Amino acid sequence: MSKTDTSKTATHILPALPYAENALKPVISAKTLSFHYGKHHQGYVDNLNKLIADTNYADLSLEQIITRAAGKPKKAAIFNNAAQIWNHTFYWQSLTPKGGGEPPAALKQRIEAAFGSVDACKKELASAAVSQFGSGWAWLVLDGEVLKVVKTANAEVPWLTDMKPLLVIDVWEHAYYLDYQNRRADYVNAVLDKLLNWEFALQNAS
Repeated sequence: MSKTDTSKTATHILPALPYAENALKPVISAKTLSFHYGKHHQGYVDNLNKLIADTNYADLSLEQIITRAAGKPKKAAIFNNAAQIWNHTFYWQSLTPKGGGEPPAALKQRIEAAFGSVDACKKELASAAVSQFGSGWAWLVLDGEVLKVVKTANAEVPWLTDMKPLLVIDVWEHAYYLDYQNRRADYVNAVLDKLLNWEFALQNAS
């Protein structure tokens, strides 16, 4: 997903999932996806619409809202809900049924140049995801022309610091707790091995 402005409207809507709710089993159950997408993601959309109604944010795109609210303590609720809508939409696209495996050749070449190997890249992603204290996200990004792994806390988005997201893993507890309880590492490794959408990363890297 690129940083393309959404249509300018006072009402933001929940983007459709790119697959069925049971498509990511057994790594992520339909129950988890139903709660995560249908309750949490929908909740951010509903909250944002209430927060921006009749304000100067009402006619802005999601990306414009995030940019304008960032770093403003009085606008923290607007920022958090808008950024979480964006992050979750990006996360759903970072996953795909029968994902994982080898990246496309063009991306694999860039990963090997940056990390030494695909396995080393995955280990760095896993380390970032598992070591993120509390809620947050582990990202594969382009920083200029260099591939990097970074982590962000809560609702933070890397493109606010001019890094281009390629993939993300959600490590908020609601992303995995119904299926894995406190075993975050098991969830992260399963996502990396079986669901990661390398094709999506390649599209974002071009």
